[in-house]
Amino acid sequence: MNLRQKQIRRSLPILTVGAFLAGGLVLAQTSPAQPSTKSVPARPATSGRVTSGADKLTSAEGTLFTKARPSTLRILQCPVNNCVEPDGIGTAFLIGDDGLALTAYHVIFQAKALSAQTADRKRYAVEVVGYDDQNDIALLRVNVPKGTPYLPVVAASPKVGDPVLAIGNGGGSFLTPKTGRLTALDTPSDRADFPSGTLELTAPLIPGDSGGPILNAKGEVTGVVSYISVKPSNVDDLSADPEITAYAVPVTAGAQRLADLKKGVKREAPVIGVSIGGNLALLTALPERLFAEANERLSLGLGSVAGAFFTDVSANTPAARAGLRPLQYNAEGKVTQGDLVTAIDGKRVVNFSDFQRIVRSNYQPGDTVTLKVLRAGKTIEVKMTLIGRSTVAQR
Repeated sequence: MNLRQKQIRRSLPILTVGAFLAGGLVLAQTSPAQPSTKSVPARPATSGRVTSGADKLTSAEGTLFTKARPSTLRILQCPVNNCVEPDGIGTAFLIGDDGLALTAYHVIFQAKALSAQTADRKRYAVEVVGYDDQNDIALLRVNVPKGTPYLPVVAASPKVGDPVLAIGNGGGSFLTPKTGRLTALDTPSDRADFPSGTLELTAPLIPGDSGGPILNAKGEVTGVVSYISVKPSNVDDLSADPEITAYAVPVTAGAQRLADLKKGVKREAPVIGVSIGGNLALLTALPERLFAEANERLSLGLGSVAGAFFTDVSANTPAARAGLRPLQYNAEGKVTQGDLVTAIDGKRVVNFSDFQRIVRSNYQPGDTVTLKVLRAGKTIEVKMTLIGRSTVAQR
């Protein structure tokens, strides 16, 4: 697993210049134990002091890091007693003397086995207590010894401009620090499968830092690292270091989200089971006003009414069971058939991202929705019953 990253995308040359250009997002997910490529040094997207590595910390930052590090963990996707080649590496941190620890949900998603490594490199068993898939946060119980240090969770929300310290395992490192500043609060995500309402910060996080703590100057936890945004720093020189902006799920001591996790709530995100690939992936968030132009220039054969189209329907998913049809092409590359979803329970759908977002924001696994679908020039209604993401993954 690795930091959920928005991939840097380029617009299709045959379309209006810049009309369909999309930015890149990446889950600050877990990274491979031995990354196959060298991490590219990150340049922050906004101004402000940014550091990576203990040797670059100020005296105050160094003191904070030294105090906080024993409360942080390296999360490994492997059994405690057999961890030569873990499937993935992420970060977590203790928040209580009972072994409770927070991490990002994508760090542990689909893990067959989990173990945690403390600063002294000893490994301990891990149990998943609760999670919230849509908000990318999970609560673990780690079998650490009594007296193991833990981090306090802040009581109130932070402020823009606050300095922050992150601790993580990015790029194969072991519980190393990175600093930056908060640049925005309650940040929306432009992808349905990434959490909204996040803290935006300048710390140069990379894959493996996911699930780590974001600490304020007092050493209190304000957020859990979730994903990063990667964009070119110079559009005329794509070899230049990219600009990286990081995002963290906010946490406060009295928040209902944290209370639910402690109660063992395991909240799944509903899935549809459709995807869009190839060059058409650039059009996942196609604005309604540009749909007709894209349809004509790409010969999609979908008409002039905007909606969600897709190129694949996964087996044994809600979309497959509902009979939704992906775009299909003939030998000349022309679209011969494919559904266009234009509404869900009366809510207007104008593109693929809309389709995903409306489902994930308004429904739960087990809910049945009614889709308005344009098929072969005719409008039909299709019933679709949603299931959880982990249910699909287990099949």
